Amino acid sequence: MILTGLGVGTALGIVMQRGRFCVTGMLRDIFLQRSWRTFVGLLIVIAVHAVGLAALTSTGVITPTYNNFAPMAVIVGGFIFGFGIILSGGCASGTWYRSGEGLVGSWIALATYAVSTAAMKEGALTGFTDFMFSWETELTTLPALFGVSIWWFVIPFAALTAYLVRHFMILEAKRPKIARLGNQPSWKRPLHVYTAGALIGLIGVIAWPLSAAAGRNSGLGITTPTSHTLQYVTTGEESYLNWGVMLVLGILVGSFIAAKATGEFRVRVADATTSVRAVVGGTMMGVGASLAGGCTVGNGMVQTSLFSFQGWIALLFIAIGVGVAAKIFLKPAAVAQQKADTTETYSTEESLEHATPTSAEDRVLPVNNDPIISPAPLGGVTVATGLVSLKPAVSEKLRDLGSGYYALDSLGAVCPFPLIEAKDVMKTLQSGDHLVIDFDCTQATDAIPQWCATDGHEVTDFRETGEASWQITVKKG
Repeated sequence: MILTGLGVGTALGIVMQRGRFCVTGMLRDIFLQRSWRTFVGLLIVIAVHAVGLAALTSTGVITPTYNNFAPMAVIVGGFIFGFGIILSGGCASGTWYRSGEGLVGSWIALATYAVSTAAMKEGALTGFTDFMFSWETELTTLPALFGVSIWWFVIPFAALTAYLVRHFMILEAKRPKIARLGNQPSWKRPLHVYTAGALIGLIGVIAWPLSAAAGRNSGLGITTPTSHTLQYVTTGEESYLNWGVMLVLGILVGSFIAAKATGEFRVRVADATTSVRAVVGGTMMGVGASLAGGCTVGNGMVQTSLFSFQGWIALLFIAIGVGVAAKIFLKPAAVAQQKADTTETYSTEESLEHATPTSAEDRVLPVNNDPIISPAPLGGVTVATGLVSLKPAVSEKLRDLGSGYYALDSLGAVCPFPLIEAKDVMKTLQSGDHLVIDFDCTQATDAIPQWCATDGHEVTDFRETGEASWQITVKKG
């Protein structure tokens, strides 16, 4: 029966990859873009999940158990997790599915997430975990608190979500049409975030009875299964090889299948800064999720749909952690625009050949006013050998091509840096200037066109330049 977990995980990985479904980005956009549009995608997951789980519970198909709310653990853990997912570039499920796209930085974050989770749950840090859970209340869910059926919460929440979907779809229809890749067959196009949200919600509903049939009375979950995956690999104990482990491995498989089939898989080696961020962020994710009782899936999708105190308060403090980290690490950098030599200009391709192949985040702290950078042509990535900064730099990446055209090399930059860099650079250009952006971040294939439509810029060209590589030309409005 545990093999059904592999099937559910594969379906989940495909949908998340094709929908670019990133809870980190949804929460981050609230603070940086002041946009709630994509966050509604998460509300759709919760609403569909809530209706389905309420129906299964009412008919006796499943019997959920509810955790007592532990305020100190959930609040502190939620904040740490939210802070960590900004550093790692994705939440727990996002790290799994981006690993399937070939992002080495996600592999690193996934490894440290697994180690820190195992340490918190069954290793050297279990004493700290127990201490944080020592303050426990009798609170479980809102329906239990008020002594009413869960349907009193499910129906209004689903109605509110439907209203918000309609509201944002109307706004979307009024915007200029979102630019799409030219000559791309329909089956290769990404899913709308709302469609992906509905599908993820349905997968979550199906997951619970299948998981329960395998002896695991729970639905979708990432944190404990990730810990069990590491425990099984290191100890070989078959008790760790369960439905949840199959689920997370399935996410990896599904994401790889989807990315490979659509030309979005390529091994992308992380630079020094990305690697450091991944280590720190992955560790914080494991610690935070273990304390909070789950990640953006276990808490943000499942526990919220049960209207538990743990789920909603954890999601709130995850969002606060995201907001604080985003304000610290994701502020646009000042652009030092490099003008091309007045006697020589290049085409976009030539300019990129002349540019130094550093990634967006490859910036080191100076020593004697000189950066410590050691060129190492490993997959086009420059490896830093000194201390690293956690903030990106876009200077030395912008080139003046002449005639009002500028090239921005965002190759190697992970979400959200291609968009942040583009917005930062665009502020320095004149109306009518063209910015040619080269990038290899899958999420940016949607984020950059969305930004252009929202801010009134025109996409004059959008093409695929290779496996998991794209180029978009934006005319400033």
